[in-house]
Amino acid sequence: MSMESAAWSAMWRAQHRPIDDHPFSKESLSRIWRFARPYRGRIGVFVALSVVVAALAVATPLLAGDAINAITANEATGVIVRLAVLIAAIAVAEAGLGLLTRWFSARLGEDLIADLRTAVFDHVQRMPIAFFTRTRTGALVSRINSDVIAAQSAFSSTLSGVVGNVVTLTLTLAAMLTLSWQVTVAALVLLPVFVLPARRVGRRLASMRREAADHNAAMNDQATERFSAPGATLVKLYGRPEEESRAFADRVLRVRDIGVRSAMLQTVFVTALTLVSALALALVYGLGGTLAVAGSLDTGAVVSLALLITRLYAPLTALASARVDVMSAVVAFDRVFEILGLDPLVKEPEHPVPLPEGPLSIEVDGVTFAYPSADQVSLASLEDVAVLDPRGGETVIDDVSFRAEPGGLVALVGSSGAGKSTMAQLLVRLYDVDAGSIRVGGVDVRDVSAHDLHTAVGLVTQDGHLFHTTIRDNLVLGAPHATDAEIWQALERARLAELVASLPDGLDTVVGERGYRLSGGERQRLTIARLLLRAPRAVILDEATAHLDSANEAAVTAALAEALTDRTAIVIAHRLSTVRRADLILVLEEGRVVERGRHAELLALGGRYAQLYRTQFAEEDDEDVALLAPDADAAAPSS
Repeated sequence: MSMESAAWSAMWRAQHRPIDDHPFSKESLSRIWRFARPYRGRIGVFVALSVVVAALAVATPLLAGDAINAITANEATGVIVRLAVLIAAIAVAEAGLGLLTRWFSARLGEDLIADLRTAVFDHVQRMPIAFFTRTRTGALVSRINSDVIAAQSAFSSTLSGVVGNVVTLTLTLAAMLTLSWQVTVAALVLLPVFVLPARRVGRRLASMRREAADHNAAMNDQATERFSAPGATLVKLYGRPEEESRAFADRVLRVRDIGVRSAMLQTVFVTALTLVSALALALVYGLGGTLAVAGSLDTGAVVSLALLITRLYAPLTALASARVDVMSAVVAFDRVFEILGLDPLVKEPEHPVPLPEGPLSIEVDGVTFAYPSADQVSLASLEDVAVLDPRGGETVIDDVSFRAEPGGLVALVGSSGAGKSTMAQLLVRLYDVDAGSIRVGGVDVRDVSAHDLHTAVGLVTQDGHLFHTTIRDNLVLGAPHATDAEIWQALERARLAELVASLPDGLDTVVGERGYRLSGGERQRLTIARLLLRAPRAVILDEATAHLDSANEAAVTAALAEALTDRTAIVIAHRLSTVRRADLILVLEEGRVVERGRHAELLALGGRYAQLYRTQFAEEDDEDVALLAPDADAAAPSS
């Protein structure tokens, strides 16, 4: 490494020091070692190669000095040629081993990134829904990207850098002291002039870098929110585009000014340190030359010292920042381990129990549930708060019991916030109950594997979420081996085949972020088609027709009636068409069942259901409503 390169390296390392001091802990180092244990063989080879490369780097200047001495002493040509060949052989070996070391470094680092990212991704997928409702998505993604890459550098660069620099420094000092202790001591006197400015200027650059990063983060947040489909709509309807532009431009100009100041500070710094390196070389030639003329040092030793000086300053500067590098890596590992340390509240059973064949019953027995507190499912750093709220959530499901018979239909109705959607999430075990139990086919859902449970019980949520990919990919999420014929059949039953066929790319049409290229009703019908394609034995519809107009609702309800044949169904809805033919209707209020029975019975009771019917259901014209079965009770009373 040249003196100028060492200057740039010193500045960069100091500039990228961690914002806060982070003490070493045995626990952190132990966890890092446990994670790195599978790579210990490759790490050993990597370190050994780094040592050999460092040793070869010191050997070349010594041989160059011997060559100069041979030339000035008029030794035989063969001696000079042999030294030249040896120098060339070392150069080839150093280049080859350097490539091999870089391959080990890259492979080790990339394997670590792959394992860490996979571990974090898999662990996050096991977290409860409450985790995702509390955390900032950008902060979570940053752990998988930036922090994992920073942790990877501990093995791909920091480890080899520390080992190689220690070996290089040790051998260089030994060689220089052997050649001339006077020149070596004089060279070390200039070291503070080289290292200290790097740390001071680095801190200033780090402060500027953090300020620029804050502005860039603000710009990213503004662009992400404003460029999403709902955000762009909101800005157009209620926002002030001119002020949005001014705010964005102000941050852009601040980042520009910081960039100019940083560039000039870096240039001045490197220029100054390059000057120091030139002074160091001048000192070697001046003092070394004087000693050579006096006869106490030979000419080759002066040349060797001049070449070795660069191999002295570069590792010394790097090792001065080694603590920063190691601390950065430990901090990155700790941030990754923070995620891996979160305990998923919903855990896979050690010995899963298979579900019985055929239609399934769903039994809810004395279920009570409150959403978990923040400190159970989240991290302060992911929520951008100083301290997590330790308080637990209020009870949202309170001692609820009911049974959906195989092939039967149970409807849940009630006011907004009564706990209906929460009940749906409990039925498919997105959360575990606090008390009581939920059994599918007589088996507690906590004893069933997630795959078996979600294959047997399908849920259509009210938001109709779609991924930013093709219609085909969205449909086959639950049925990856479905044929085109099966896909078109599901679309036909969801009354969506004609629309998809009319699109230029058909099934390969990209629906856009969250499916915004489709209307609300089209998105919901696509999620219903996804359910029909999977064909679960029990289904839960959480306001599955909430975004459909009357015509679309009638078409989809007719398709659902066919799909629900001989399947257990639990329907959460506020429309008459989805509850009138239910075998059992449960009225939920504040998480408790306040009424239960069939449609006619509850109307005759004159309680909460009758009130809901008068305010929500009665406006529907029975002649235009598609019922869940063709022999619907046309004589059902009306308000």
